[in-house]
Amino acid sequence: MPNSLRIRISLPQQTLELHDQRGTLLRRYSVSTAKNGAGEQNGSFCTPRGRHIVRAKVGADQPANAVFVRRRPTGEVWSPQLLEQFPDRDWILTRILWLSGKEPGRNRLGDVDTMRRYIYLHGSPDTVAMGSPGSIGCVRMKNSDIIELFDLIPLQTPVDIVEFGVEDGAWAEIAEQARQVRDAVFVAEQKVPRAIEWDEHDAVSRHVIARDADGGAIGTGRLLPHGNPGHIGRMAVLADWRGKGVGRALLERLLELAAASHMQHLALHAQTQAGGFYRRFGFVEDGPEFMEAGIPHRTMRRN
Repeated sequence: MPNSLRIRISLPQQTLELHDQRGTLLRRYSVSTAKNGAGEQNGSFCTPRGRHIVRAKVGADQPANAVFVRRRPTGEVWSPQLLEQFPDRDWILTRILWLSGKEPGRNRLGDVDTMRRYIYLHGSPDTVAMGSPGSIGCVRMKNSDIIELFDLIPLQTPVDIVEFGVEDGAWAEIAEQARQVRDAVFVAEQKVPRAIEWDEHDAVSRHVIARDADGGAIGTGRLLPHGNPGHIGRMAVLADWRGKGVGRALLERLLELAAASHMQHLALHAQTQAGGFYRRFGFVEDGPEFMEAGIPHRTMRRN
């Protein structure tokens, strides 16, 4: 049976999210990745990007704050006194989730092999700040968070480490950047008339925006706030960012917003060629194909 859980680590936002197969957010943690930034080269002390899996789980029987060296418990339990005794240690505590890359030449094999670089998700002293880069390559977590995550996920859980983040807001807050993405994708690329693209629903909808590491908008989508079913629409990702998990992240945030608004039913008008993407999140086709803005669409629904 395929694993139904997925992890996404956002380097710009310094967060780790755990989702189920239908895209439902189960947990969101604040983490700390490499102070040297993103990179895959051995010896770079950077956090690797791309697709990974959890290859090994270490420390299930250890107490919180148990100290590990080379993945073996030393018998020590971290304390301020131990920190004073060994001020230069890179503390790996409590639990270890050892990552392995899935992309040969990028994060697997040779000088870019994530597993041979010993990149972990691991616990850290309570004095270590989360939410900002600070490690030497691994992903640091609070001890309570790594214990919870360790118990939730099985081996082989996919882990995507990405260079973008997703946020949500009202139209007035993100209109300019959302317009840039939709103009590029729908108007310029797909030749949708601008008069059709912009409508009265934008002002009252909740919008999501994906930004790259420099803060530039790379994707967007919206959720109409009222109605049964609720309606997801205007999903767009810039061409250079397709195939990198941006669309998944945008839809998962929209599903999170819908759940927070207690929407029991959702619908969307999917371009026919994108139907397979939405089916992975539990949407199913409802009704015949139709034309919208000159593009074939299908109505899709999810309960």
